[in-house]
Amino acid sequence: MKLYHTLIIALMTILTISTVNAQTEKDTEKLVQFSGIVVGLDQNDTISPIPFANIYLPGTGRGTYSNLDGFFSIVAKKGQTIEFSAVGFQKQVYVIPDTLTTDRYSIVQMLSQDSIILPQATIYPWPSKEHFKEEFLALEVPNQELEYIADENLSEERLIALRKSLPRSGGETSAFYLQQQAKTYYYIGQTPPQNIFSPLAWAKFIKSIKDGDFKKKSN
Repeated sequence: MKLYHTLIIALMTILTISTVNAQTEKDTEKLVQFSGIVVGLDQNDTISPIPFANIYLPGTGRGTYSNLDGFFSIVAKKGQTIEFSAVGFQKQVYVIPDTLTTDRYSIVQMLSQDSIILPQATIYPWPSKEHFKEEFLALEVPNQELEYIADENLSEERLIALRKSLPRSGGETSAFYLQQQAKTYYYIGQTPPQNIFSPLAWAKFIKSIKDGDFKKKSN
């Protein structure tokens, strides 16, 4: 009796192992090493590899991503759907043929560039235009800096520098010309006096040397 039970258990074990092995061999025959390159087509019709593109097997929780050259490789089943996606490109779906006779399959998957138009956004420093208007009207602008700038522009040093650098106005030019003409008419028919013998001219010349006027002009 014990021998009979032993034979039955052994037979059932053999049948189970055979069934598992047959199922395993059948599932193994459906697997394929799926690989390829993901490339993108931009608006200028230029094709280039897409790095870090997502390759996903829906319903399995499995996936991978392409390397810097756009290459990828993953184990999948014949007839399985593969999703390709990348930032800035439209998602594409590819189905592995279920009629493959080999365990390796490669493709070149092209993704088209996806144009995303974002809505216009206006950023304000306050929650609403009304709040901004109230705060702007209540804002007190200090005028100390404006007063400082005005005082600096009207200082004696600044006015002297402007007088030396700015050209004569029309009135000043006319007055200087009339003075030269009057001086010329005054000494008509006689020799004009030479300033080299004038003590006032020498005093003015010495004062200019002490003040450094000639040094400033040379610089």
